[in-house]
Amino acid sequence: MYQLTDVSKLYRKGRAEVNALRRVTLTVEDGEFLTIQGPTGSGKTTLLLLMGALDRPTSGSLILDGQETSKLGEGRLGQLRARTLGFVFQNYNLMPTLSAAENVQAALVPLGIGGDEARRRSMEALEGVGLGDRAAHFPAELSGGEQQRVAIARALVKQPRVLLADEPTGNLDEGTRSEIMSLLQTVRANRELTLVIATHDSKVARQAPRTAMVNRGQLTLKKNPLKGQTAEALETS
Repeated sequence: MYQLTDVSKLYRKGRAEVNALRRVTLTVEDGEFLTIQGPTGSGKTTLLLLMGALDRPTSGSLILDGQETSKLGEGRLGQLRARTLGFVFQNYNLMPTLSAAENVQAALVPLGIGGDEARRRSMEALEGVGLGDRAAHFPAELSGGEQQRVAIARALVKQPRVLLADEPTGNLDEGTRSEIMSLLQTVRANRELTLVIATHDSKVARQAPRTAMVNRGQLTLKKNPLKGQTAEALETS
């Protein structure tokens, strides 16, 4: 699904230069669950933005679903985002004046899907995250966990191949964090999605088979013990 080769990202702030990423090489297979972990300012969000085709590398190659993103025009890049990628954010990014169902339907507008088909798919998506009975509620009437479920439904209603999540549990308590992580892993397995989560939370990061550790723009890969498997076994595998 992804092939990054020697990807660097340089930002200019006045006369200063900030190397957000330094020659990152990474392969993510179809259907893989990968976490990206690092402290604030490490470059993990920059990496997620590049993987989400929301920014372009300064140098290097980033291939998403067989397409070199740096060679696509804005129109083609927008189509790739709309059809291939679903996004989940820490702050939910729901429109406060729209109901849960309307927030989910809004994701279908770039695809030209409206009317009864949009309403049907919106309800199916909300039912899939356990919120079918909350479709008419506005974000202010929902808990933080429920708002994040709406955001997940909004990402899934497009039927993407990749789900990218930036600190999806950052605003949630421990119990709700576990529920959201369980939901994300369930929908990944059921829909055969590629799931990439950026997080500073080690408990979240360890739930993926692999974690991309980002520090000062440089990336190292770490295997995580799965249930019934020790770290020592992974090191010798």
